[in-house]
Amino acid sequence: MKKAGKVVVGLSGGVDSAVTAHLLKQQGYEVVAIFMKNWEDDDRPGASGDDDSGYCSSNQDFVDAASVADVLGIEIEHVNFAAEYKDRVFAEFLREYQAGRTPNPDVLCNAEIKFKAFLDHAMRLGATKIATGHYARVRLNKSTGLHELLKGLDATKDQSYFLHRLNQAQLSKTLFPVGELRKTEVRRIADEIGLPNAKKKDSTGICFIGERPFREFLNRYIAKEPGPIKDDTGRTIGQHVGLSFYTLGQRQGLGIGGIKATGAQLKALNAQGLRGVGEHVPWFVARKDIAANTLWVVQGHEHPWLLSGQLDAQDASWVAGYPPPPGDRAAKTRYRQADAACHVDAPSSTQFELRFEQSQWAVTPGQSAVVYDGEVCLGGGVIG
Repeated sequence: MKKAGKVVVGLSGGVDSAVTAHLLKQQGYEVVAIFMKNWEDDDRPGASGDDDSGYCSSNQDFVDAASVADVLGIEIEHVNFAAEYKDRVFAEFLREYQAGRTPNPDVLCNAEIKFKAFLDHAMRLGATKIATGHYARVRLNKSTGLHELLKGLDATKDQSYFLHRLNQAQLSKTLFPVGELRKTEVRRIADEIGLPNAKKKDSTGICFIGERPFREFLNRYIAKEPGPIKDDTGRTIGQHVGLSFYTLGQRQGLGIGGIKATGAQLKALNAQGLRGVGEHVPWFVARKDIAANTLWVVQGHEHPWLLSGQLDAQDASWVAGYPPPPGDRAAKTRYRQADAACHVDAPSSTQFELRFEQSQWAVTPGQSAVVYDGEVCLGGGVIG
């Protein structure tokens, strides 16, 4: 079969990128694999001591990726992007948390590492394209000449939310083969061709945190500044360990489960349709007052403080390279959320506003608001 060009695949050790490499080879591409190491082992507790198991599975992932490359008969190179990751992603991650926001490092990692540092490295190797195992699609719109970012066909696995900052230059050089498939089909192909990771569990979270408790991880980088926890009547009902360690909508780890609601709060809860409730109604983080170092919590999932009818987003990034016109669209304010009907107001190259048909729950500063027109991802920004 005639070769269709050289494609460098980001082989992570997971089944999605493994099947990506296989599909491209089947299509006639010359396939070369790169394993990206984005976090240094010696930054982990125990890495220099006798406990070298750690929380980040990078070493095992490379073994799995190398085994896949061997089965597929392709070359694999181990590339270390840890310095770039620390400068471009992790530093911003810490800045956002210290400012009381909740960032999404996966969005920044895709824009700065997987489709910038990795893409640049692949081009130096003579690649015409790069490919990853993301569940998304790229389509060239012949009428506009623009590359469009589309949702993956498997709605339960769609990852376009994390890719919304990709630009035309990046998309023009990117392939997402498994974006055309359902996850069950990807597993079937992997099993059929005898890939050693066919049944490997999908990774969750981000490598530098891994399976360790999140608060334990942040403790290493962000100083604790305890302060009061107050309810919506202004009562002080507890003490937080530091605002950076909480996110809006958080229910676990507040340490106030036995605090009873006031009469006014019970009345409000009953108005939500929660009859006969009391101290057992869960508390949720609703607001963070940085200036006063106060964490505000409320009882009841549908408390008004947890619902937002609109939002402002900054640091906008549009796939087309320019903002869409104002109008009715859909948006996600967090991953794995159903598209929410909204109106996009005042979109510019740097910011936009969203007004929702139905109020959204726990809209969180620092997270991404991503805008869609049907299956097309238009771009997004950081919730302010």
